[in-house]
Amino acid sequence: MNMNEFGNPAGKFVEFDCPHCSMRLRVSSSIVGQPAKCPSCHGVSDVPGHAQPGPGSLVPDRGQDSRGEGDLPESNSVNPNSSQVVVSSELAEPQRLESTVEQDTPRHREVGVETETRKLYQRITDEIAKIFVGQEELVRGSLVALFSGGHVLIESVPGLGKTLFVRTLGKILGCQFGRIQFTADLMPSDITGVPIFNMKTQEFEFRAGPVFTQLLLADEINRSPAKTHAALLEIMQEKRVTVDGKTHILELPFLVVATQNPIESEGTYNLPEAQLDRFMFKLAADYPSEAQEAEILMRHGGQQDLNHQLEEGIEQVTTPEEIVRVTLDNGEIRIDPLLVGYINKIVRLTRQWPQFFMGASPRAGISLMQGARTLAAFHGRDYAVPDDVVQIALPALRHRVQLTAEAEVEGQSVDELLIDLIRTIEVPRLK
Repeated sequence: MNMNEFGNPAGKFVEFDCPHCSMRLRVSSSIVGQPAKCPSCHGVSDVPGHAQPGPGSLVPDRGQDSRGEGDLPESNSVNPNSSQVVVSSELAEPQRLESTVEQDTPRHREVGVETETRKLYQRITDEIAKIFVGQEELVRGSLVALFSGGHVLIESVPGLGKTLFVRTLGKILGCQFGRIQFTADLMPSDITGVPIFNMKTQEFEFRAGPVFTQLLLADEINRSPAKTHAALLEIMQEKRVTVDGKTHILELPFLVVATQNPIESEGTYNLPEAQLDRFMFKLAADYPSEAQEAEILMRHGGQQDLNHQLEEGIEQVTTPEEIVRVTLDNGEIRIDPLLVGYINKIVRLTRQWPQFFMGASPRAGISLMQGARTLAAFHGRDYAVPDDVVQIALPALRHRVQLTAEAEVEGQSVDELLIDLIRTIEVPRLK
């Protein structure tokens, strides 16, 4: 086999320095001339046609990558249970887009300005990692929703640590934590609270329900009738409760983490599309990897009290007041008109896609813009880029579209169709 001057099979790879951060990169020669993104600084540049000194990895730019499996190096293998490309060589090869748009983790460190928001995000994710293992999409999506003023719906089987995550988040953020277990006999007044007659004062006094908290876990929300979870969704939108003509304002920040089981359907009530649309993101929590599950067993497989772990194992790093202030500051992140057009094209194309019976509403575009701003702030930027939109596209859209009957019969996946849709839209080059 012919070897080039860098010891690689001739024609297999191209090595060069990132023009933005000078990191040494190596990619397959099959993508020469195509735009690609540096995982270190996230700068996008065209792959040169000749080798330059340099080790590292390069991730093709989202929406620009048209390579198939045949373009992968022979030394790579694909794990069927993962969306990552497993690389046997020392230098990482480009990752392919499979079941998710982005495989970034909360502990990922993008090169950027060390702003107050970026430092806060890093402190929060570092503390979460002390107790909660894995579930990167859940952690990132929940934090983006929290600092965007939205709410999240989690679809997962029981036992994946949703309650632990919300309790951990409440301790780290210094916020009140509440939980409602939705059942078939749960009434709206059980959520909002009711007026109670005080025999001593001979007057009715309002007794607040469990919704008066800051981080609320609505467990198995689809097990209650429509009037019950409709009451909660109204509170999510208005952030206030009206009982007997008197309005009670909820304390900010207010994040609802609702869950539903994707397996069991007996005794459940499907959330109407109008109510699903109130959630900023729908996050999918899957089983952990082998290494992550082993770490979970090591951390939580003993006889330690979980309450003690939450009290002693993590620290509060912020306050509700700071969260509200940062949320308002995130609204100042710049969105280029070209990026607005990119978001608009994605949302509008869902209404024309042949496999979708119903497309996304304008609220989906609002969620994409708000989430992109927050994600940019987490990365230390005062402007959003297309990659911010791509990272949150699936969580923001997957619950706002409906498959046609033919697509359901064929077993097509909403996520895979959305990925195909996003790939057809040209990524804008922001100046």
